[in-house]
Amino acid sequence: MDSQIKMNPNLLVRYLQKPASEFTREDIIRYCQDQNVEFINFHYCGWDGKLKTLSFVIGSLQHLENILEAGERVDGSSLFPFIEAGKSDLYVMPRYKTAFRNPFAEVPTVDLLCSFFDRDGNPFESSPQYILHKAHQAFQQVTGLEMHTMGELEYYVIADEDPLYGTADQKGYHESAPFCKFADLRLEAMRLIAQCGGQIKYGHSEVGNFSQDGMMYEQNEIEFLPTNIEDAADQLVIAKWVMRQLAYQYGVTLTFAPKITVGKAGSGMHVHCKFMKDGKSATVRDGKLTDEARRAIAGLMAAGTSLPAFGNPHPLSFMRLVPHQEAPTSLCWSFSNRSALVRVPLGWLTQMDMAAKCNPNEKVNAKDFSDKQTFEWRASDGFADMYLLMAALCCAARHGFEMPDGLEVAERTFVGLGVNIHDASNKALQESLEQLPGCCVEAAQELSKDRDIYTSRGVFSDSIVDYFIKYLTDFHDENLRSSFDEESLLKYVEENINNG
Repeated sequence: MDSQIKMNPNLLVRYLQKPASEFTREDIIRYCQDQNVEFINFHYCGWDGKLKTLSFVIGSLQHLENILEAGERVDGSSLFPFIEAGKSDLYVMPRYKTAFRNPFAEVPTVDLLCSFFDRDGNPFESSPQYILHKAHQAFQQVTGLEMHTMGELEYYVIADEDPLYGTADQKGYHESAPFCKFADLRLEAMRLIAQCGGQIKYGHSEVGNFSQDGMMYEQNEIEFLPTNIEDAADQLVIAKWVMRQLAYQYGVTLTFAPKITVGKAGSGMHVHCKFMKDGKSATVRDGKLTDEARRAIAGLMAAGTSLPAFGNPHPLSFMRLVPHQEAPTSLCWSFSNRSALVRVPLGWLTQMDMAAKCNPNEKVNAKDFSDKQTFEWRASDGFADMYLLMAALCCAARHGFEMPDGLEVAERTFVGLGVNIHDASNKALQESLEQLPGCCVEAAQELSKDRDIYTSRGVFSDSIVDYFIKYLTDFHDENLRSSFDEESLLKYVEENINNG
């Protein structure tokens, strides 16, 4: 534990000499006193999924204690469109474990994520963050397992074209500087996200890159480590805030838009899942996927057509989910297969000492790394509300455990390794598989059919599902995908560049 704390990027963890999960109010106060902290920032997400900020200048020790213990009230009707102005007040209460030193503040400042509470001091049932909490509680009650997830944030940086060291169109995968122009922005984002508590796996440049009308578009990705599903959503929300702040400082545009233009790589946000029990992975056993993992995948298959209502909640999302391209559209799962909706990536399932083979001076040590194994939902994108997406995935995974034929569904929807579902030679297979919806209106219809998956055990309320159905239906995008050309898509992207 000492070594983990010593190398932890979170300055509060290092100073307080304890993991963030153990932070108390007194810890935050002590840090603020010792480090001459002048400001406290409360952060929380409204219905648009973006991080909001309420700032306090610390006036005294008593004032600081009051801020952290009592929280503050906010106008809920300005944050959630379904709250009436006549009864709109909500409380925001900081969660101490989320505290971090603000990396952008000119004076010492501590930021915390908050939860919403109603006028009676109870959790606000319709808050996306609390919906996720309810989803995870229900999952744990049914399965006895803890769900861990992590996201892969793909994004484009848009800037003036640089004529030096160009990269071939759509050939940017894992390029290094100087061919990757915004590696420094990505690296700085990773450093600051980690300082804010995010657990990062790695970052790299992605396939998408092109130039158009004097502008260059460069795709990058930051991927996280699996952690408790509720913490995973928190760190993604903070990460997007950090990345946009940095882009503003660099004078460039950074967007999580699922599609930039016709014929170029779109940006998704794949979500990897795994299960834990008593601190150990319950995803694989003896080199094979467990029945628990297969049941969860069956749940994702059963809910597959309605999950895009939460993971792809914008017409641009369905510009990316186009049949016969790399983004998945068929409800199936497979091993190491990027054309499947759920992919089980390479997972170190057999003990093999590649380190010793690669480095002759190392002693042979066939260590078991199978706890790294995950399975990956590949349809969602960065326009999704992080909390609602994770909650929906959690509900779908739980549904797989509740289905009496879960293992049979998993068997029926499996396709073999190396089978490219999009290939013309596999047309019969593709036609035999259920397809994702092609627009927001269709996603709303599928959500209406599957509502019980999400409302059971009181996770999503019927009113929230009804609101989401109306929200998606109001896009009226049934024919949008077929009517867009390159010019009109670019204009539509510009109008929605900062969504999500």
